Amino acid sequence: MRAVRYHEYGGVEVLVVEQAPAPRPGPGEIRVRVAAAGVNPVDWNVRSGAVREMLPVDLPAIPGLDAVGVVDEIGEGVRGVGTGDRVFGLVGKGVRGAAGTGGVSGRGGVTGATAELAVLSAWAHAPTTWTDEEAAGAGLASVTAMGGLKALGPLRGRTLLVEGAAGGVGSAAVEIAVAQGATVIGTASERNHEFLASLGAVPTTYGAGLAERLAVLAPDGVDIVLDTAGSGSLADLIAIAGDPARVSTIADYANAQRLGVHLAIAEYDSTLLSEASELGRRGRYTPRIELAYPLERIAEAHAYAERGHTRGKIVVRI
Repeated sequence: MRAVRYHEYGGVEVLVVEQAPAPRPGPGEIRVRVAAAGVNPVDWNVRSGAVREMLPVDLPAIPGLDAVGVVDEIGEGVRGVGTGDRVFGLVGKGVRGAAGTGGVSGRGGVTGATAELAVLSAWAHAPTTWTDEEAAGAGLASVTAMGGLKALGPLRGRTLLVEGAAGGVGSAAVEIAVAQGATVIGTASERNHEFLASLGAVPTTYGAGLAERLAVLAPDGVDIVLDTAGSGSLADLIAIAGDPARVSTIADYANAQRLGVHLAIAEYDSTLLSEASELGRRGRYTPRIELAYPLERIAEAHAYAERGHTRGKIVVRI
């Protein structure tokens, strides 16, 4: 099969498109013929070698954790899905910190989603309302957003602040929270304010003066906070919420435990993916895609995403 691989740790220049052995599904897994795959921060954190002590991979490795495709082989014990079904989901078994720095498993170098064939360990049927590009961007973003939101308890009738609301996880969290009855305020740069409003959030800028801006936007106060940015603002977010128990982060691993906030971990859970799919079917959640690159331009896709400030997700068409 054709796949993106890297034979050594490094920058985007180590990414090559080449022939690779086709993976086979084990018990409880399925294989899909991939239509598109997502690009996530974990991809370049692992590829660069920045987290090799915590998350080593067998080289050569294939980047990518989430994909959409048509099922072409089913592992032992799998029920509820058949060959020819269109599904989206997650590659590997999941590792603590998957949203930001981890979530890979080495298996003879066949580890990732950015290939013609990929083995999924968690999946759901993709709603017909989503394009392949949208479905490719849904897997990791949706389970990460849901993990962060579930840590905060029921959402209906509460005011939620999402820090870093325009990114892949942040934009997913906004739509999912709005669908669950929350009033959502989202922080982002001014160029993304119209985008946030289209998702159902009240936009504001991040940084200095946030508490004062929120006093105007939410005179009765902010009930709960989800940090998806990991920009070092946790102490300020706790002050805004009034209690560290009312704050969760999916990105600031260094400060979460020290400050007593919830550290939400992306779970490789087919139930969560099915919840996201149902919201998609009902038109309540659509993964937002800023750019879709062809496979041959994988280095450009990684380089663009690595610069940060992506609006929604970057995906690669296979």
